[in-house]
Order: sequence, then C-alpha cells, then structure tokens
Amino acid sequence: MEAGSRVSWVKYGPVVSLLVVLLAIWFRSPQSDVLEDRLDTVLSSLLRAEQKVGMNDVARPRVAVGFGGCVDLIVDGVTLLNKISLPLTDHPLHHDYIESTEQLAQSFAYFFAPGAAAERFMLNDTLFNELVEASRDLPGNRWAVGGNAPVMAGRMATEGCDVLLGGSFSPDFVDVLSQHISVAGNIVEEPDIHLILEYPSGAKWGNYTSRRANRYIVHSDDHNPYLASMEEFAEKLEDFQPDLVVVGGLQMMDNFPFQSGEREALLSRLADLLSSSSPQIGVHFEMASFVEESIMEDLLHYVIPHADSMGMNEQELPNLLSLLKGSNITVLSDPNPRVATVLDQMREVYRILNQRRNDANDAVPESDTNGAEAGGKSLTRLHVHTLAFQAMIVTHGSQWKNTMSATAKASLTANRHVCGSDDIDPGKARLIMDDSFSVSRREGSQRIPLQETRPVSCWDEEDYEICVAPVLVCTEVYQTAGGGDNVSAAGLVLQI
Repeated sequence: MEAGSRVSWVKYGPVVSLLVVLLAIWFRSPQSDVLEDRLDTVLSSLLRAEQKVGMNDVARPRVAVGFGGCVDLIVDGVTLLNKISLPLTDHPLHHDYIESTEQLAQSFAYFFAPGAAAERFMLNDTLFNELVEASRDLPGNRWAVGGNAPVMAGRMATEGCDVLLGGSFSPDFVDVLSQHISVAGNIVEEPDIHLILEYPSGAKWGNYTSRRANRYIVHSDDHNPYLASMEEFAEKLEDFQPDLVVVGGLQMMDNFPFQSGEREALLSRLADLLSSSSPQIGVHFEMASFVEESIMEDLLHYVIPHADSMGMNEQELPNLLSLLKGSNITVLSDPNPRVATVLDQMREVYRILNQRRNDANDAVPESDTNGAEAGGKSLTRLHVHTLAFQAMIVTHGSQWKNTMSATAKASLTANRHVCGSDDIDPGKARLIMDDSFSVSRREGSQRIPLQETRPVSCWDEEDYEICVAPVLVCTEVYQTAGGGDNVSAAGLVLQI
C-alpha cells in the first residue's frame, strides 16, 4: 500500500503542484496586483526624475569632506545583548553617555521600542571592549568603512565626484577607499571601532518590540573628537579647489571628556577654516545625534553660521528647532512624523537661522566688516530625510540646482542603501507615506495627492521652493547605519 502511494505521488505530484500554483494565481487578491502596479509606477517615475540630470564625466564635481572616520562592526543588536546576557530593564531611560551595563540596557530600550536611531559615547572602556570581543565571532557580523565623512565621501565618489577626505586612517582603511578619494590626514596604526547594533522592524528584546528598523551605536572613540586631520585638510583645500565643502562627524565631540576650553578652540579653528573659503564655495553641514546642549550651542555659534546647506533626519530636526526657540533639546521625537509636521519645522528652522544671520549683520557696523562675513552665510538649502519621505527647501536664485531630481535621487538612494543593492526590487519595498499630504498643519492648508506618475511634488513659497518625494521603504533590511549620510550625499551630488 505504501509503495502504491509513493508511485501515485511521483506520478501525480507535479500535476498537483502546478494546480496549486495556478489556483494561487487565480485567487490572488486584486488589491495585491494594484499595490504592485503602483509601486512599479512610482519606481519608474522616480528613476526618470533622477535620470533627468546626468553627471559630467569630463568635469567631475570636486567635493571636500571632513572629518574623521572609523571601522564599523555591524551586528544584530538583540543577538549581541542576549549573548552577553545583558539584564533586561523595566525602566527605559535616556543617558547622555554610557558607563554601565544597566545604563546600556536602559538606553537601548529607550530608543529600541520606538525604533529611533541613537549614538552614544561609552566612557567605560572595559565594557566597550567586552562588547567588541563578543561581536567578533557573532554569526552574520560585518566590518565596513564607517564615519560620516568617509561614508559621504564614498557615496559622492560612486556618484561621479572627486573627493578630498579629511581624516586620520590606517593604511588598510585607505586601501579600500575609491580611487576618486584622496586623503588629508595622519596615518594611524589601528582605527577606532564603532559598534553598530542593528535591528529589524518587529524585533523583540524582552517586553520591547521595535516599531521600525534602525540602529543603536556605541563607541569609545578617543581620536576623532580632536579633528586631528583639520590642519592638513586646510592646507590641501586651496589646491584642491572644491565646488563644495561638507562637514560631518562632529557628534564625536558630544559628551567627550575634553579639557576646559578644548572643544571651543577646535570649533573656533573650524570656523576660521570655513570662513576663509571663497563665498562661491558651498558649505554643507550634516547634523547627527547630539544630546549635549552645550555642544549644540557651540555648533550654532561656530559652525552653522558658515553653512548654506544642512542635512538632518526626523530626530535631529526637532532637536535643532527646540534649541533655536530657546527650549531644551529633544532627545526623542516621533520616528514617523507626518509630512506637514516636518515641513512646518523646516520652515521655522529656515526662517530662524536666516533671521539670526540678518540680526548679526545689523549688529555690526558696515565700517567694521561686510554683511556676509558679519552674520555668516544665509541658509539656502535644507534637506530632511525620513523613513517615509524626503523633503527639501531651496532658496530661489541660489547656487543649488535640480531640486526635483535631487529629491528623487535621495529617495532612491534610501532604498538602495538599506536593501544593499543598486537595483531596486519593488517586491522588497512598500510606500508608507500617505496617499495625500497637507503642506502645513495650519487650518485650511492645501493637500497634495501622491501621483504615481509624478511622485515628486514641488511648489513655490515665499523665497524658496519645496520638494517632497516618497521613499520606497525597504522591507528586507540589509543595513540602516549610514543611511542618512548616503541619502544626503546623493542628494547633494545633483545640486552642485
């Protein structure tokens, strides 16, 4: 009897399998077909928008990017914490820096549940080294070039730029950089390691479940906070003749135990470097996860006035705005904000920073200095990258061009980086931006529908243009770390 059953299955099994497949297709939800068609249309439309602007291979844009860099050790965060038997906590709590396993558990839980990106300095070298050693033989771990500056430099080189990178790296680190990247900085024997605890959407750690994929970063970096490459970077800058200077990585200074006045002296030197460059050279400052109020105030004094472009995520935008309005910084904000909320915050940051610049100019007599030097540069470009969408404000008549195409490219780069593939697969993506959005939270504000054939929405307001593009959110995450740097860099490339 058993033999007969086996013969029957061998004979009819393929037919049954075929029938199952045909039935699955027959009963497939029409809604699934509609969603797939919609994603295909949005993707092809974004690609067309991106390709409207081509890069000039004969005259590659020249970009100088500082400062610092590291080696990222990327692991599954929950797997690592379980391996070291980190005690679970019932008290999610924000800490400016990490000194103990208890603080690590509280801080990780605080950001893990909402799925918000965070980066913290670890004062406890012993604990950090234990985490690194536990990570080295963790299944699925990966090593990668890390740090805001090297990641942005790598993306810009890939997209067609020649790059001067300011940082102190090991010979092995330099060897893996693109041939289109030249380095200004000292040679170090061993690069600093930053530990990236990645987690997917729906990951569980104890009683906590992550609302979205993200990462929690810890480091014990004692080189990058000193901007050691700045002097050589400044020396090479004149001969390099960049079209754009990008500043990032300054969060390494956050809660670092400097001597009194040391950080201010370093940032003052950076301000001198930025102010001495030609006014025609654009300066972009990439924000990051800052929690120390005093360094945010230092950035507002020494760095931000010299930047005419800024990039940040949905956590960093309200953080900056809160400080600009005289309140405390916001450690944790909504990780999935609505478009109208972000646009209103962007308008306020744009208005306040430019008003501060104008007030500074008015306070200095014309006989002492010209207006541009007195108050620094006007902010003419603001790019906010979120999980669901990209948004840009660009001043009319400014040097920044191709805003619509740049917004589309930023959106596509978000998927490419997080999925780990240059080819975007709509089957591994979804749209989470609303089918229509209000341009402001003010009552009576216009609503703009998401048009699949023209997914990048652009319109004029006051003295600037706003563009918003949906992101094809990756559903099979390869890596979230470095996402903002890749997205921001890609958006800049088409606007130089």
